[in-house]
Amino acid sequence: MRISEATDLIKSCTEKMNARYAKVVFDEWAIVSLGGKKARLLAYEGPRKEGFQKNFLKDAGRLRAPLLTLPHDPGDFEFAPDGVGTGFEAFTVLGAGVYLIWNNTVLSMDGISREPKWLAAQVPFVDLTDEFRADPVRLAN
Repeated sequence: MRISEATDLIKSCTEKMNARYAKVVFDEWAIVSLGGKKARLLAYEGPRKEGFQKNFLKDAGRLRAPLLTLPHDPGDFEFAPDGVGTGFEAFTVLGAGVYLIWNNTVLSMDGISREPKWLAAQVPFVDLTDEFRADPVRLAN
């Protein structure tokens, strides 16, 4: 899958999640490639593009170690219950070294998941992970 196709799927997913949750679940998301101690921003949607890039390692918080050290397969994901403010709530693996970062700049994942509608909002999220398991993002060389 190409980045443009991934971006379309992510936008559709966020719309479905927001509709099921009855408000915005993640107001910021970004596709990043990680390799050789460098992060490259490939796509971004949210309120603070410059701040996202500048503060990436700090905002990764609890997700930093799994992002940078653990092996992942496309479709894998991880949540950080305490990512508050600009701290990231989750990531999804899109392909080899390519990650989707999810963030809510107001609520923590713990706060998001307290809402009973979160259960319904997870359905499009899981559907999205299945898309990337079946057809991972591949970066052109």
